[in-house]
Amino acid sequence: MATPLILVNLKAYTEGMGERAATIAAAAATVSGESGIVIGVAPAFTDLAAIASRFSIPVYAQHIDGVSPGAYTGHVTAAQVKAVGATGTLINHSERRLTLADIDASLSAARSAGLKTVICTNNETTTAAAAALAPDYVAIEPPELIGTGVSVSRADPGIIERSVAAVRAVNPQVKVLTGAGISTGECVKIALELGTDGVLLASSVVKAKDPAAVLRNLVSLI
Repeated sequence: MATPLILVNLKAYTEGMGERAATIAAAAATVSGESGIVIGVAPAFTDLAAIASRFSIPVYAQHIDGVSPGAYTGHVTAAQVKAVGATGTLINHSERRLTLADIDASLSAARSAGLKTVICTNNETTTAAAAALAPDYVAIEPPELIGTGVSVSRADPGIIERSVAAVRAVNPQVKVLTGAGISTGECVKIALELGTDGVLLASSVVKAKDPAAVLRNLVSLI
């Protein structure tokens, strides 16, 4: 059985940029090595190259635009993030929403560049629609729980179960992550028991005084 994926989104937090981003990535690498669990990070674009070059863990961009290299000032292309060592990319995070056409364009660009893809969704209906596009992962994150410390695996386990069922009905090859409020090993354990393939989380690790300690707790019950 494939190892679950623990993916830490550093967002644009002050605690997740520059050398602090490297500290979190180092903690992810250490705990991944200790546990055998795959732990990746999604740093800001400004830290992407540095993190990807320093650490042998999955490194995801937080977003890409669905355009080819060319005259697109201010855009971020799949080719750019792949060139600096990114493993994959988030698409349609609740804090970076896209239209369906843009999601499809970003997914196609990522696929052409050889990037892993995580399409973020907010309910089972959008999860099913995302699965039809055949990304590597869909990540179900009810936006009202993001950053609250209230775990979706406890607050609304039904949405996880329904989302997993929806993905399997549409495309069983697509894996499912869950996020929003994930902060402990118990949260991760419940999410996996509900049929997911890992978790997407942010503040509980990024804002922690000791990210390694939080990560060790997250993988402790797997």
